[in-house]
Amino acid sequence: MLKTDEDALKLIQLKAEGVLQSDLWKLLDVDSRKCSRIVKKLLDADLIERIEFRKNGIKTFILRAKRRPVDPSQMLAGEELIPCIGCDMECVVIECHRLLDWMYQLAICGVSE
Repeated sequence: MLKTDEDALKLIQLKAEGVLQSDLWKLLDVDSRKCSRIVKKLLDADLIERIEFRKNGIKTFILRAKRRPVDPSQMLAGEELIPCIGCDMECVVIECHRLLDWMYQLAICGVSE
């Protein structure tokens, strides 16, 4: 994907309720024709869904990111599963020593591969 395609997908992913296609081209600072091509690429790649919507009587579309299954390998650091799964501790993420240790292991495993 081109940079603008990636930017569009990130903008769409940031809003669970979706982004109006009529607003997306303004947010990306591109013309509506280029935005339509970007949306088509994202639709063809099955990354977003497009739902008809009327705003002030004018037809437009809401664009929503499709939920994708989590890749289990992203929850592993080597053979170690992310500690948050099944964790019953109440913690602050940036202060969780178990999570930070796991992330450190993930960084080490990622560098060595």
